[in-house]
Amino acid sequence: MITVYIYLLATLADWEIGSLTAELNSKRFFRPDAPQLIVKTVAVSKEPVKTMGGLTIIPDCTIDEIEMTEKTVLILPGADTWSDAENAQIIQKASVLLSKGGSVCAICGATVALANAGILNDRPHTSNGKGFLDMFCPDYKGQKFYVDQPAVSDGNLITGSATGSLMWAKLIIENLGLFKPETLEAWYAYFSTGKAEHFFALMQSLEQ
Repeated sequence: MITVYIYLLATLADWEIGSLTAELNSKRFFRPDAPQLIVKTVAVSKEPVKTMGGLTIIPDCTIDEIEMTEKTVLILPGADTWSDAENAQIIQKASVLLSKGGSVCAICGATVALANAGILNDRPHTSNGKGFLDMFCPDYKGQKFYVDQPAVSDGNLITGSATGSLMWAKLIIENLGLFKPETLEAWYAYFSTGKAEHFFALMQSLEQ
């Protein structure tokens, strides 16, 4: 069983995880033999968290309850509050999880938190444009590993830019093996272009 933990913090950027969470929860396009998966929200405490969009979410569990295995996936959304001291705990957890073979998927502001912890110093990654991490992370040493793309996958570390949420979701879904390849390509093509031909290809891929 794969457990996907979505970290909640104040001002969480709702839209950055929307495409991903909708598919993980609905399972509407999953391949018939997709691995079993459960999604949980996690935070520093079980107190309600308010997102940037004004939604209030009550966490399912706390950071101490995260199962640290190779089948654990930690989703770190963007937010304006990553510099708050209380978030250091989840970044420490992310570092340990990567060492255990689990997956960490960070987007936008969360990449700054990873960079500040040195996690991006020696692995391919992306963020909100060249020079962005240098601006906010004085000790960042990963410039030669920076890839100027909307989202980048390096095995069990997947990073995305503020405008790369759909590609980021695609890479995570692909890494977890949840969709058939043709379904995933049609899904991405449709939601990135809106062209009807890709919608019909998506529907057809589910019948094959």
